[in-house]
Amino acid sequence: MPHILLTRIDNRLIHGQVATQWTSYLGANLILVANDKVSKDKMRQGLMDMAAPSGAQTRYFSIEKTINVIHKAADRQKIFIVCENPQDVLRLVEGGVPIKKVNIGNMHMAEGKRQVVGVVAVDDDDVAAFKKLQEAGVELEIQKVPTEGKEDVSKLFE
Repeated sequence: MPHILLTRIDNRLIHGQVATQWTSYLGANLILVANDKVSKDKMRQGLMDMAAPSGAQTRYFSIEKTINVIHKAADRQKIFIVCENPQDVLRLVEGGVPIKKVNIGNMHMAEGKRQVVGVVAVDDDDVAAFKKLQEAGVELEIQKVPTEGKEDVSKLFE
């Protein structure tokens, strides 16, 4: 069973807050970015590697590769998964990745989305994915950084 500490949705993936605050707060030694586009984009991977803390390794896997290899993770790997959106997290869960908790960090405002709290904006597809995650028994939380309070998750569904 892989030692997944937390899965976070953040459309910026690895950046200052994720790299420093969340990784050290969790005690993670592996940041796994599960994203189809980034798994093929060496330039973006290099930029994210620069933001990653020195005590944590990084991996950039497609959703499919994550599903296929996560169960081979060594016990010593304390894994922090970062995804871009709830649809990718849902694909991981449906593919058998044992995700118990999802931290919703940053989902930018865009065409067709509505602001629910702070830096979280959702559309109907996002809401449907969050509902399916809840139905699958995944705990959802909205929290920007570990030092700030959690927001009311029910706001996602209003």
